[in-house]
Amino acid sequence: MKKKIAILGSTGSIGENTLQIIKKDKKNFEITLLSTNKNLTKILKQAKEFKVKNILISDLKTYRNAKLKLNKSNLKIYNDFNNLKKIFKKKNDFIMSSITGLNGLEPTLKTIRFTKRILIANKEAIICGWNLIDKELKKYNTKFIPVDSEHFSIWSLLQNNKTQNIDKIYITASGGPFLKLPLNKFSRISIKNALNHPNWKMGKKISIDSATMMNKLFEIIEAKNIFNLEYKKIFALIHPKSYVHAIIKFKNGITKILIHETSMKIPIFNALYYNDLNKKISSKEIDINILNNLNFSKPNTKRFKALKFIKMLPKKISLFETILITANDEIVKLFLKNKISFREIVPTIHKIIKSKDFKKFKKIMPKNLDNITELSKFVRFKIQSIVYKSS
Repeated sequence: MKKKIAILGSTGSIGENTLQIIKKDKKNFEITLLSTNKNLTKILKQAKEFKVKNILISDLKTYRNAKLKLNKSNLKIYNDFNNLKKIFKKKNDFIMSSITGLNGLEPTLKTIRFTKRILIANKEAIICGWNLIDKELKKYNTKFIPVDSEHFSIWSLLQNNKTQNIDKIYITASGGPFLKLPLNKFSRISIKNALNHPNWKMGKKISIDSATMMNKLFEIIEAKNIFNLEYKKIFALIHPKSYVHAIIKFKNGITKILIHETSMKIPIFNALYYNDLNKKISSKEIDINILNNLNFSKPNTKRFKALKFIKMLPKKISLFETILITANDEIVKLFLKNKISFREIVPTIHKIIKSKDFKKFKKIMPKNLDNITELSKFVRFKIQSIVYKSS
């Protein structure tokens, strides 16, 4: 029997990698839904290639154009995740949730009930709304697999073990393109320089987050939420080759590490074929040269100031994380528009999250999706006044 899968964000990098894996095993998969924001050309090509009957286009203008263009097509086109009952008659085996940004939280929450397993590659959803996600997972008895390479590695290493047995977790970071750049040259960093990641092919936003190390701060928050750990047990470790993705030291003295080449296909493949030992992915041989020179080091917080924000984070999930995510999102946009310099990114975020307007949110847990989306809008509004007033 074919495994049913819906892919949210199918035109993004995670969605495309998922489809490339499925392409080699079409006889065993049925894609029930593809979704995109605006990339009509690509999603139509995907729907045709994989014989998908349902697509969802979030952008209203693109959706209307698609309805006009395809009015005689048998393809069913939707614009709203409230229509999922019309699409899914039975539970999917998998849903891949890979819509980027906070826009991915609502679809994640709404699709959990329609799948046996949800694979989440959306860090903003996990950081800002994990308590809401966890509630839905328990309510609908849906299994969760994290797809981000670091968290998938932790999840894999924890099989047949319990989080209370963890002594420490180390999440690795490449250090990005400026690991060895002298600090006095940070003022000359261009957008092109910042986007030039040494190991991974990523979108613009995540590439900048890697360069500032904000992405590693976010991954620490994700790990705390997913595995119900204290921050004092989670550490970032510089590993320029990006070969080791996670290390867990257990209380019994055993330490486990997980390695794989820098390809997101590997965690996606293993999530899709969980417990299926007969499936094989094409991968490179173990690189002995890298193993003999793993070159770990502790991150220098003078270089990667974003990691200092860990001390500002509340112990329990709160709306403060929404402020942090939104502030970073907006400030990175300003950098990519050449409105601020690279070295101003982290200090500007720090200025925003320290604002007296946001202090109270450290003690408020998100009760619903509206709490998060309304606060995010408020933060974006405040940033306009804080940033542009000082510029």
